[in-house]
Order: sequence, then C-alpha cells, then structure tokens
Amino acid sequence: MDRKEFFKKGGCGLIAFAAVPALAGVININSDGMVPQRKRFSIEIEIYEAREDSWCHKKGDKFKYPGDMGEVCPWLRTSLHDFLRLMENDVTLPWRYEGTPYEKVINENGITTEYVRCPDPTADLVAKITRTEI
Repeated sequence: MDRKEFFKKGGCGLIAFAAVPALAGVININSDGMVPQRKRFSIEIEIYEAREDSWCHKKGDKFKYPGDMGEVCPWLRTSLHDFLRLMENDVTLPWRYEGTPYEKVINENGITTEYVRCPDPTADLVAKITRTEI
C-alpha cells in the first residue's frame, strides 16, 4: 500500500486524533456548530517578594509575557513556564491561598492572578502573574 492510499483509508487513526479534543470537551462548540473565538489576554509578571541582596531581580520588577521573558532569570523562567502556558490558554488553577499574602484574584473584572516561587534556594523570590482579559 502506498502512502496516499494509507492515509485515504484512515491510516494511524489520524482522523480520530483530530476529533479527540472536541469529544473530550477541550474545544467548546457553540449551538450553531462553530468554535468560539479564543479569549485573548495580557500577561504581566511582577516580582512580588525578593531578598534585598538578590542577584537577579528586585521587588517590583515587571515583565510582559512573552516579550520580556529573555530578561527573566532562567531559574524563575523555568518555574513560571507551566503557569504561564496554562494562564494564556484560559486555565484557572482553583487554589486561592486564602488568609495568606498570596491570596489570589480569580476572574474579577477579567483579572486572574497566580503566585510562583523561584526554586533558587538563595533567592527567596516570589513572582506574581497577572492575567488580564483583553
């Protein structure tokens, strides 16, 4: 069987892969059968806590995602990565950290926040991610 014939017969179940997101509810389909336009966000990272003698970032430093990611320390950038990817895809993590300095805002007037700690044991650094719906 040649390649074209293989794909015509649905080789490797490629059609099934295309259908899985819709069947799993990952893609929401309107009643008119259309996929709604994806939400757009502005995402900013602010250094929320940092030691005064921190070698990489100071409290109050701000960065735009994705444009300023080259300016973010590699340790912190690695910690932020998964949170940023989730947040840019309209995922909201459910924990709120109530009663702590890291209490989150969840979709209040289109704004959601998340806090991420840097894994560098000498940094004592926490970043605040703010996602604003455009």
